[in-house]
Order: sequence, then structure tokens, then C-alpha cells
Amino acid sequence: MIIKSSRGWSFPDLSELWEYRELVYFFTWRDIKVRYKQTALGAAWAVIQPFFTMVVFTIFFGNFAGIPSEGVPYPIFSFAALVPWTYFANSVTQASNGLVASRGITTKVYFPRLVIPVAALFSGLPDLAVLFAVLVAMMLYYGIFPAFTLLLVPLSILFAMTTAFAVGLWLSALNVTYRDVGYAVPFFTQFWLFATPIAYPSTIVPKAWRPLYGINPMAGVVESFRWALLGTRGGGLSTMLAVSVLLVLLLLVGGLLYFRRTERTFADIV
Repeated sequence: MIIKSSRGWSFPDLSELWEYRELVYFFTWRDIKVRYKQTALGAAWAVIQPFFTMVVFTIFFGNFAGIPSEGVPYPIFSFAALVPWTYFANSVTQASNGLVASRGITTKVYFPRLVIPVAALFSGLPDLAVLFAVLVAMMLYYGIFPAFTLLLVPLSILFAMTTAFAVGLWLSALNVTYRDVGYAVPFFTQFWLFATPIAYPSTIVPKAWRPLYGINPMAGVVESFRWALLGTRGGGLSTMLAVSVLLVLLLLVGGLLYFRRTERTFADIV
């Protein structure tokens, strides 16, 4: 087999991901083990941060500010948004630092570099499952039962994964060249949190601005997840979701092209 660097703009050979599927598995398992290695609470950390964020939002936004929650208890309203958001934020952070953190193997052997951001997506799924189980338990406690739209929750989760993958592709490739990205990602995700309808519904955004609000793809992810699970109807959900889906597709295509374009220099500058 002759390995040659890519030339010009082209898409990665996605068939290589299947050929290196065992490597995806081992990178995924490595990330999961490293995350909770030598921790006393283990997987409980997957719940602690979003749970206490929900408590703070409930006290200040739900009780003091009186932010509406579209007919559902505010703790459920905010925690249902934090489930996909937490997965997205953790996956983007993991993907953006993945190539730099794996410089030891990246500079020594060949494998499709796309394996690293893909593994970041799968390593966050166990935490997502734990958070979803806690959310279901909270819903049962409040006497809330999902409608038939529950069947669409996997599509919303797939949308969250695609969004995280698209953003992670850009940030992981940029972080190899510009290490400032690694420092900017925590601030970037914190700002993005408050720009997303997590502590508030999208209905508080003026109606004329809601399609533009869909430029934030996580707005579409969060509102679609809430609708599928709780039956809430964010203002102009269909239009906002359409804008979010279109933007994510553009980010994904552009991210794949840019990642492939810069992949040939990773081993030299990482």
C-alpha cells in the first residue's frame, strides 16, 4: 500500500473509517477510561455538572426572573435542554483537543486522522445515556409522560451528534495550527450556552428574529429534543429547525473539506 498526501480540495475517504473501525473502538474506550480514571465518583460526574446547572437556572431564571417554561416544570424544562447540550459541549471539547493530545501516535504511524474526532463523538454517548436516564426519572417524579413523539428522540440525538462532529472537525484542524483554539473553546462553549434556549424558551425571541436565531444550530437541536420528549412547541420550530439543519450541513461539508485539506500537515506541525 502506497500512502500519498492529498492534493487540493477533496473529501476524506470515509470507507477508511470502516477499515479502521477497531481503532475507532479503542480510541473511544481510551477516552472513556481516561475521563474517569482515578476518580472517586466515576460516571456520577456526567450528572453532577448539568444537574447543578439546572438547580442554578431553576433558582435564578425560573423562580427569581420568572422565565416561562412552556407549561412544564422549570427543572424538567432546563434539564431536558442540558442533556443534548452537555453531550455537544463535551464532544466538541474532546474533538478539538484530540489531534494535539494524540500527537505521540499521530507523528509515528498512519491512520485516517478522522478517527480521532469520530471517537470523540462515541466516547460521549455513555454520559448521554446516563443523563437521559436521570431525565426520565425526573419526568416520572413530576408525573410527566412522553407522547408518541418520543420515537423522534433518536433523530434529535443524531442531529446533536452531527452538529458536534461538524464543529469538532473545524476546531480540531484549526487547533493543530493555532493552539489559541484550545484556550478559546471553553469560553466559546460558555458563551454559546447562553445563546442557546436552555434557560429560556425560544418564544421570548421576537418572532421576526426566530428564523435568524436558527443560525445557532444548537437552538434547533435543543428545541427539537424538547418537542420530541416533552411536547413543547418552540416558536417557529419548523423554520428555525430548517435553518439549523441547513447550516449544520454546510458546516459539515466545509469541515470535511478543510480537514482533508490540512490533514497532510498534521504530523509535521502538531
